[in-house]
Amino acid sequence: ANARRAPRFITLHTSRAYACVLRPPRRRPTHPLMAATAAARGAASRSPLLLHHHRLPQVPAGGGGSLRVGALGAGRDWRRRVRVRVGVRVFARYSSQSQDFSSRLQDRAGELPKLVEDLLQTSISTGPRGAFRMAQGIQALLGVGGEWLNDFSKTANTSEGIPAQMRLGLLSPLYLRRLFERMGATYIKLGQFIASAPTFFPAEYVEEFQNCFDRAPPVPYSEIESILHEELQRPLDSVYEYIDPVPIASASIAQVHGARLKSSQKDVVIKVLKPGIEDTLVADLNFIYLVARVLEFLSPELERTSLVAIIKDIKESMLEEVDFRKEAVNMEAFQRYIEAMGFDRQAKSPFVYHHCSTKRVLTMERLYGVPLTDLDSIRSLVPDPELTLVTALNVWFGSLISCESFHADVHAGNLWLLRDGRVGFIDFG
Repeated sequence: ANARRAPRFITLHTSRAYACVLRPPRRRPTHPLMAATAAARGAASRSPLLLHHHRLPQVPAGGGGSLRVGALGAGRDWRRRVRVRVGVRVFARYSSQSQDFSSRLQDRAGELPKLVEDLLQTSISTGPRGAFRMAQGIQALLGVGGEWLNDFSKTANTSEGIPAQMRLGLLSPLYLRRLFERMGATYIKLGQFIASAPTFFPAEYVEEFQNCFDRAPPVPYSEIESILHEELQRPLDSVYEYIDPVPIASASIAQVHGARLKSSQKDVVIKVLKPGIEDTLVADLNFIYLVARVLEFLSPELERTSLVAIIKDIKESMLEEVDFRKEAVNMEAFQRYIEAMGFDRQAKSPFVYHHCSTKRVLTMERLYGVPLTDLDSIRSLVPDPELTLVTALNVWFGSLISCESFHADVHAGNLWLLRDGRVGFIDFG
């Protein structure tokens, strides 16, 4: 603050052979902290109290007297030297980091051809769908970003101030969930994982991403009908008495419609894979795999986390989920376990109708009941709701030991209390 009021020319009386020059800041000031630091370093390094001295203007021989410093060059010199020293230190620090990074890359140079080959093969398998998904991602990001800006402008003008959630931007639970829903199946599945893992994620994210269960936008029935024609290869009215065009549920990868079989007049549900889901999953999962592969190459420390191996497992699991033949096998295996263990009076899984089921279409018995989250309805069906919950847990825990595969998505939406008092297990994908 005092430097701004200092005169342009300063007269110093000294008996020493050196003088310190102070010069007011230029008209275009730097950051106050940077200016103070530079001035302190320069003045201290030229202090007569120190054992070393840099070149400064000398007082004429004869001692004493006065030195009038009218030239501004000396001030520029010490400022320039300070900048040079700071620049050298910064350059040395980042140069050392760059050398460490370069040495790590040189050590892994032998793995580079394998990395390039892996990236090329994955990119080729993705095809043009990858570029299309990137464009969709940008569009989704802009859309949700516009929603956030609109909501932010509304709250910024209120007396209550900006909510804490709004300050997180697109990383807040609400807007991140909206972004995932716009991005489609892969990210909705990721949202469901967040909702199912309260030990890994904050409570507000777990609560918000609960909305990802069975709330994906439905596909028009005309598209569902086309898929049924393509998969069953025969007129639909020869298989089903009727199909309800309004879906019972719409999830991330599939849509469920109620129907009735023509031959047996049994009520069934038809689970139909949404169009384009397989290509979308492959493109998204390949992109995530490529990112993980490059990160592991650049940072060998990540190899200890087995990031690439984990993503490979997730990819295989999610691609199996879009093959309904696998789900049918799991469902029948679980029903055999129930009957073998004598649980058929306590639990049940849907019966599969193979003559109208394919890789992308699954027709199964319709179970009537209420989800286990609806405690009021449960009390109206059974006298002891707690016993029903214990029964469901016992059946499920037994399957962990007795079955080759087990139901890994046991949330309340997939457990129903049936009208006859049994617990129904659904969704074995």
